[in-house]
Amino acid sequence: MATSVRRSARRRTIGAGLAAVALAAGAVSCSKGGEESPKMTPAAAVAKAAKNTEEITSFRYRMKGEIPQQGQVQAEASMRTKPDIAMSMKMTSLKEGSAEIRLVDKAMYIGGNADLAKEMDGKKWMKFDLSGLGKDGLGGAAPGAGQADQNPASMSAFLNGAKDVKKVGTETVDGVKTTHYAGDVTLAEIQASFKDADKSVVEQRKKSLEQFQKLGLDKFTMDMWVDGEDHAKQFRMRGAADKGKLDLTFTFLDYNKPVTVTAPPAKDTADLAEMMKELQNS
Repeated sequence: MATSVRRSARRRTIGAGLAAVALAAGAVSCSKGGEESPKMTPAAAVAKAAKNTEEITSFRYRMKGEIPQQGQVQAEASMRTKPDIAMSMKMTSLKEGSAEIRLVDKAMYIGGNADLAKEMDGKKWMKFDLSGLGKDGLGGAAPGAGQADQNPASMSAFLNGAKDVKKVGTETVDGVKTTHYAGDVTLAEIQASFKDADKSVVEQRKKSLEQFQKLGLDKFTMDMWVDGEDHAKQFRMRGAADKGKLDLTFTFLDYNKPVTVTAPPAKDTADLAEMMKELQNS
């Protein structure tokens, strides 16, 4: 009976860990003011902001809103895309509680969740090894794992694909004066907008797009707040996916500043793959 109870607890622990992985998602902005050039149309202003994301290699951001199947979430994260992908995120979910997620050296670590720690013999962190995944990258590791290396800066460029971009007005976001733009965009239109970007940028944007395709989302409404340096200070995505409502807002705190992420001590870490193997063999 005790073995059965412990096996059930381990299943819940692994399930909670994968749910936390699915929430991880991973820029831009200090500013001089938010008015675009008088000759610049809303579409041109959004296109310029999208182009500027290609120069971003690291950033900090806040995220809040609702994710299909996961419910309400909020998080603050730091991320870099070069020379390799690394991320540190502290996140709270009404469904799963609080957790910290680190992505570094092709491994994902989940910690800070009391319910997880109870079933890991005192270990504070759960590790999922993402190496050796081939062309599928992080997305092939586990359900939702691909969202951990998503680049919010790349996602902010999606409004560039909309055919009905309009200027909503000027607003202040986190003390920064911005111009607010909005439009409706389909995944097909977003895909078509990639044609002028560099190859590496196209690959990253396609990877982000795939996550929305997996949710069964084919179109959404997008708002973007552009600062005086033609960067996206904030963006919001809203849509009805097959698996539920999507409504996420990303606010960028800074960009192109050093981001360092370290792996937790090995003595404090339990390997998720080993836990799953043990469960399968029990």
